[in-house]
Amino acid sequence: MRILLRTFPVLAVACATLTPALDAAKKPVYRMNFMPPAAKPLPPAPLITDSPQIEPDPYGREAAVLEQRAIPRLNRPSDVDFRLRQADEFFAQGKKAYQDGKIDEARRAFNRAIDILLGPKDGQGAREALPEPGPERARLERRLEQMVDDIFHYDLDGLGASNSQDKVAYDKAPLDGILNLSLPIDPELKKKVTEEVRATASGLPLEEADAVTSYINFFSSDRGRRTIIGGLKRAGRYSPMIQRILGEEGVPQELIFLAQAESGFLPRAVSNKQAVGMWQFVQFRGREYGLNQTSATDDRLDPEKATRAAARHLHDLYNQFGDWYLAIAAYNCGPYCVEHAVARTGYADFWKLRSLGVLPKETTNYVPIIVAMTIMMKNAAAYGLDNVVPDPALEWETVKLTAPTHIALIADASDRPLSEIRELNPALLKPIAPAGYELHVPKGALGNVETAFALVPESHRATWRMHRVGHGETLASIAKRYGMSATSITAVNREVTAPEAGEMLIIPAAYQTDQSFLPKVYGSSQAKTRNSRYTGRTQVTQRTTGKAVASTGVRAKGKTSAAVTHAAVRRPVTRQAAVGKKPAAKPVARRPQGIATAALR
Repeated sequence: MRILLRTFPVLAVACATLTPALDAAKKPVYRMNFMPPAAKPLPPAPLITDSPQIEPDPYGREAAVLEQRAIPRLNRPSDVDFRLRQADEFFAQGKKAYQDGKIDEARRAFNRAIDILLGPKDGQGAREALPEPGPERARLERRLEQMVDDIFHYDLDGLGASNSQDKVAYDKAPLDGILNLSLPIDPELKKKVTEEVRATASGLPLEEADAVTSYINFFSSDRGRRTIIGGLKRAGRYSPMIQRILGEEGVPQELIFLAQAESGFLPRAVSNKQAVGMWQFVQFRGREYGLNQTSATDDRLDPEKATRAAARHLHDLYNQFGDWYLAIAAYNCGPYCVEHAVARTGYADFWKLRSLGVLPKETTNYVPIIVAMTIMMKNAAAYGLDNVVPDPALEWETVKLTAPTHIALIADASDRPLSEIRELNPALLKPIAPAGYELHVPKGALGNVETAFALVPESHRATWRMHRVGHGETLASIAKRYGMSATSITAVNREVTAPEAGEMLIIPAAYQTDQSFLPKVYGSSQAKTRNSRYTGRTQVTQRTTGKAVASTGVRAKGKTSAAVTHAAVRRPVTRQAAVGKKPAAKPVARRPQGIATAALR
């Protein structure tokens, strides 16, 4: 008991000591880690004595920059631009309608395109005036001429305004009408020409003479000006090719005006002496320089081949006479004529021979015409010829045929009018080009033509065609257009059941054209053995009013005689059927118009 009493004061003191510590431990502790630090006192602001100068429009410069960077303003198209765009749209509609066989619709669209380019009509039916002379008017006239030419090509193929194209059409040589003219001399013009000759540089020697001045005066008249301007326009089609060949053969570039005088750059020009082509070769002279003639082709009508032959012939004549005027005279009347005149007189000078009258009258005027044209072209501005717009240059690629081929197949494969293929091949006298012929195709279309050759067998290239499927066309509609059954088309296009727009189909068509020339190309002695190769192995001809049946089983109805050619028919062929008289060129009754019948004319 004493012990407890003694320890009690000690415990009491200890409890009194621990109680404040425990109370302090139970109080909440507030941490300051999540609170922002105390802000530092700011330095005293400087004392402002003067007010700052504020720009009146502080954002004006930035606004100008933003305005410059805004969406650019679109220039309003000119009236000419609008008319050109509208005309092109209608022309495209007409082309599509033509390809779809809708001839009337195509004609209306083409007419509408031309009307737009010519300008709107007023209330009395008169057309508004064209724009003032200048670049805009030149654009409009250039597109109008190009569109008229394109529509003319389609018109030749099937719009209904043209004649049969199986016959070759020749143009009259413009030289025939001016060689025998007696023209006056203008003294004032004589002085002008003399000064121009002195100041003109030319690879062909230029001389002033009364005859030269007279023809310059003639070509400055209305009649002569039409002749020379027409030739200048057509020269654009062939001048790049002619200049290249003249340079390769080493003759003066000015000799291009010889072609201008001879033909006016018409590939099928013919003279009253039966000289033909752009360079007017007669038959024997053409053969002398490799221009061969057959019943199917005439190389004298080929612009490139004829230009090469003319350049070499002129080069040979210059080497013979040593004078360009005598060489040109010999080109007209023949080297023997000039040689004989020189031998008779002892003068090797054209002007002296002309004055002595020992050359034909046509030849005495022929050389002055060439010289006059050269002087005028070298000084085009002085004669108002510097604003003549030449036609675009014809560009083509060449493919050598391995089998007789109808040019309609080439037109189908290249997607060009049939008449354009004819224009590129003026030397082709028949619609079927023989094997070995070097055919010109539009530039850029060679790949398509080679693809067509890979699809169409050689034995069928003279008769079959190709067709590009249009929107909404079916096998039935295509077959009806070509006058055959749909099964005939599917038989040669085995993977095609529902053709899509833009797809090319092979059409096993049969042409009603003259193929009698094909055996003759290789000689009549080989007609029997080669007939099956070039006429599709048989030629079934019925002269009655019945039905001609092809190998596909398709019945071609008609009241006129029909000639059906097809390679799959294996019946014996007689020589008379192959090389006899050609059938009458009458249209097959009730055959749809359009591309399908263009080759049948």
